[in-house]
Amino acid sequence: MHMQYGLLSPKTAQGPSAGPTSCEHAPKVRPWLGFGLGLRTQYFDEVLANAPNVDWFEVTSENFMVAGGKPRHYLHRIRERWPVVMHGVSLSIGSTDPLDMDYLRGLRELAREIQPAWVSDHLCWTGVDGINSHDLLPLPYDEAAIAHVVSRVQQVQEFLGREILLENLSSYVEFRQSRMPEWDFVAEVARRAGSRILLDVNNIQVSARNQGFDPNTYLDGIPADRVWQIHLAGHSDYGDYCIDTHDHDVPSEVWALYERAIRKFGPISTMIERDDHFPPLQELLGELDQARVTFARASVAHAT
Repeated sequence: MHMQYGLLSPKTAQGPSAGPTSCEHAPKVRPWLGFGLGLRTQYFDEVLANAPNVDWFEVTSENFMVAGGKPRHYLHRIRERWPVVMHGVSLSIGSTDPLDMDYLRGLRELAREIQPAWVSDHLCWTGVDGINSHDLLPLPYDEAAIAHVVSRVQQVQEFLGREILLENLSSYVEFRQSRMPEWDFVAEVARRAGSRILLDVNNIQVSARNQGFDPNTYLDGIPADRVWQIHLAGHSDYGDYCIDTHDHDVPSEVWALYERAIRKFGPISTMIERDDHFPPLQELLGELDQARVTFARASVAHAT
């Protein structure tokens, strides 16, 4: 209960001053990277040896924020041959704890070093009062939370010198304080903060099942000009509820929602995300080919 009230506290986060964001890396036109994969250690050697048909890779920022070592070595070799984007799990943009400036300095250093196409994290909080839950926790969807998150996003973007993308969560509970649907909250944060959206289509499907809303309504509430990346993944279906485990193939209902997203938004850089039960790389490449086919079919409808 303390953590719920803490989210709505008027306490101002310490860190760089809030205000209009001035970003060095803020392209006005949405970049098109193509079709990518999450870069996991299991695939380092095979990627370098075989140069698979992957247009770009997403790296988990925290895995490479220690200077030197084997992961950093592989990252540099892969970055020489492919574009990369950075995706973090520790920003805790919704927390009332002060922004972690040591973390942000490490993030900025890594971004300057490898020059990613963009940097992303999650529209969530991960801890409060110095306690890290090691989970991505939802926010109440109301004006107070929007104002709080927007202020922190502007501070982060000013410090990094670039726009950031924030990903929608999979959700299992709702706050009684919420005064708007999640899609309105996600859209309004992006609009006011000048940030972009990493749209996780699987998370929309999971949340729709758990919360009982229509996933198509969610898509309809998202502004096309804010969406710069799409995640596709699988989940665990337990009948009455789903859990976003990222350890299964992309299911048919997520493919269908992805096709509708491309019909609505147009070309969005798309990647397959796998975090457990890792299959042979060739199987993930097969899913990436399916994404290309689905994208091509949806693009024809978008153009007409």
